[in-house]
Amino acid sequence: MTGGGGFIGSRLAELLSRDNELLIYDIFKRDSLKYKKFTKGNVKVINGDVTDYEPFKKATEDFKPQVALHLAAIAGVDTVINNPVKTLEVNILGTFNFVKALEKYSSKLERVVNFSTSEVLGAYSYKSSEKSSTNLAPVGEGRWTYSISKVTGEHLLYSYYKTRGYPALSIRPFNIYGPGQIGEGAIQIFIKNAVLNKNIEIHGVGDQIRSWCYIDDMINGTMLCLTNKKAIGEIFNIGNPRGTVTITSLAEKILSLCKTKSKLKYVPKNYVDVELRIPSIEKAEKLLGFVPKVSLDDGIVETFKWYKKHFNK
Repeated sequence: MTGGGGFIGSRLAELLSRDNELLIYDIFKRDSLKYKKFTKGNVKVINGDVTDYEPFKKATEDFKPQVALHLAAIAGVDTVINNPVKTLEVNILGTFNFVKALEKYSSKLERVVNFSTSEVLGAYSYKSSEKSSTNLAPVGEGRWTYSISKVTGEHLLYSYYKTRGYPALSIRPFNIYGPGQIGEGAIQIFIKNAVLNKNIEIHGVGDQIRSWCYIDDMINGTMLCLTNKKAIGEIFNIGNPRGTVTITSLAEKILSLCKTKSKLKYVPKNYVDVELRIPSIEKAEKLLGFVPKVSLDDGIVETFKWYKKHFNK
C-alpha cells in the first residue's frame, strides 16, 4: 500500500492488517498511522518516495504482493495550488512507477487498486456517473494540475488492465471525512476550530455544494472493490449523495451539533473552487452492493468527539 500514512490509507491499513501481511510505503508528510492500532508483526513500514523508482521496485519485489493499493499523492487545494509541479510529478510519475514495479508479479496479482478523485469531474458535477466526461479545465490554474494528474492515473491503470492483464480498477472518493483526517478538508478544519472555539471561516458566500461521505462508508466501498471480481476493469464513485449540503449549511450544522462557542465568519475567496459536486453511486450499488449508511449528522458528531479527544489544546 502506497500512501498508507494518509487519512484513508491508514484507516484501510488498520483494517487489512488484522488478517493480512501488509507493506506500507510512504514519506509520511501526513501521518495518521500514529492514531491506529495494528496487529503486531503483520505490518512492515518503509519510509520511501514513490517517485524514486529503484528502491520502490526493490521493496515491491521483496514483498511479493498479491494485492496492491495506490493512495500516495499530493492532495489538498492549498497544497496543490502552491506545488503544481510536485503535484504532477508525484501523481503521474508515482502512479507509473507503481504499475511498473508490479510487472514481475502481474500474473499472481488478485487486485490492483488506484485511488483517484471526484475532482476529475470538474467544477460542476451533478449526479455525475463514471461515464461522465472528465474535465481538463483551463491551463494556468494550479488547482487543476491535481485533477489532470488523477485522470492520467485512471487512464494508466485501465491501459494496464486492457493490455497487460492487470486486475486493476480505480476508485473516485467524494469528499470523505471523519476521525483521523489530517491536512486539508472543510469538515475537519471546521470541527478543529469548533473544538478550539475559534471562528469557522467561510470562503466566499458559502453556496458551494458538496456531498459528504463518512470514512466508514468509504472503507466499506473499498473492501467491496477488493473482494468482488465484478470490480475489475471498472471505475467507481464512492460517496454519499444523501450527505449533500452547501458549505454554509455544513458550518451551521457543525455549530448546532457540536458544543462550541465558535461563530461563522465570511472571508473573501481568492481561488478557483468546485461549485457543485454530487455523485451518482448507482454503479457501485448495482455491481458491488455499496450502500452508505452513516448520516451526515451522525458522522459530524463522531468526528467532533475524536478531535475533541486528540486536538483539544
